[in-house]
Order: sequence, then C-alpha cells, then structure tokens
Amino acid sequence: MSAIRGARERARVEVTAAIKEEARRQLAADGAAKLSLRAVARELGMASSALYRYFPSRDDLLTALIVDAYDAVGERAEAARATPAGSTGPHTARFAEIACAVRSWALAYPHEYALIYGSPVPGYTAPQDTVGPASRVAFVFLGLVRAAHRADGLAVGRLPGGLRPEAERMAAELAPDLPPASVVALVAAWSQLFGLISFEVFGQFHRVVEERDAFFRHSAGELARSVGLSDGPATDTGDTHDRTR
Repeated sequence: MSAIRGARERARVEVTAAIKEEARRQLAADGAAKLSLRAVARELGMASSALYRYFPSRDDLLTALIVDAYDAVGERAEAARATPAGSTGPHTARFAEIACAVRSWALAYPHEYALIYGSPVPGYTAPQDTVGPASRVAFVFLGLVRAAHRADGLAVGRLPGGLRPEAERMAAELAPDLPPASVVALVAAWSQLFGLISFEVFGQFHRVVEERDAFFRHSAGELARSVGLSDGPATDTGDTHDRTR
C-alpha cells in the first residue's frame, strides 16, 4: 500500500507542476487577468473536472503561482546574503549585492515579477498564505539593517516633527528594535528599490539608461546609505551605539 500511495503522491506532484508551468506560460502570453482553468486544462489534455481536483478555482491557482514567485525571489535574496559578497565587507556593498540579486531574478522572470509586484489582478484578493513568502525579501534587508545597527550604528537625518508619530507607529509595527527614523528610511528605500526594478522590467528606462548594471548597483548603494548604512568595514562588536535621533 505504501508503494501505491507513494506513486500517487509523485503523480500528483508531477501533475501539479505541469499545471503551474502551463499557467505561467499563459501569464506570459496573456497576463494574469486572463488566466483560465479551462484553458490550462485544454492545453494539458485534461478534463476541467480533473484539474479542479488540484486547484478548485482560478484564485487557488493564482495563489500557488504567487507563493512560488515570492519564494523564488526570496531564495535568491537569501542566497545572495549568504555569499561572501553579501555577508562580509561594507554594509552598503552587502545591501547592493542583495538588491542586485533581486533585480537579476526580476529580469530573468519578468512575468512572475509582474504577478507579484505589478498591477493587482482584477477580482483577486491575496489570502493570508501569501504573507510569509511575500516577507522573505524584506526580512533579508531588515536583517542586514538590524545587524548594522547592533554592530556599527545607523546614520540617518532627523525626522520632521510632523512625521514622528507616524514613524513611531511604523517602527512599533515593523521593527521595534530599530530607531523610527531608520524604519522610515528603510520603507522609502524599499519602495524606491522596487521602483528602479519595475522601471527596468517594464521598459521605462529605454533610451534613458544604457549602462544599467552600473546604474543599478550605484543606485542600490545610495539607497543603502539613505537608511544609515556605512561604507566602512562591517564590525561585530555587539554594540548598539546609535547615531540616529
């Protein structure tokens, strides 16, 4: 019985992978809004009723694709931080290394990138299942900033008085162990980073930026400085001397 059960499980894994692969092909051809379970079943030579046993609705299939995409870019960011370039050296260079890894994934998989960072899919509401995978890249950057804060401190400008209540709210919800000014700067850098990537993926840099690798790495370094990271060698003293006020 265990052999039969194992064969069934392997078959289910293979069919699930084939369904998602065909769905990705349709994303590339027609966009997420036009994704159709019937069309996927037709291309795979399956009855629609058979496909529904794997994905009961279009939204279930979209969720699976979204989770896969978030996990893929998250793995790329985590792997970049684990490399020598991403785990040692100046904090700004480490930030840029991780950012470049995210960009390289986006350029290699533009349709998956568009699915998770592009326009919302009409009629689709992402379930709670997507929150964890969606947070993986953010946690990599947040972890880097936290490590820099503990080791060397962070250097960002003063907050205007009118922004301080909002900054304190954001810090309490997102990173209570970091100074509010750093959290505000990190959220701004996060949005600018994906703005840079989106402009390139969606063709907005055409005839504007030619040396895009150098441009992006430089821009990522500037974003790293904006959140208070330093260009000096990283230390691991355990200190928390903070230059943020």
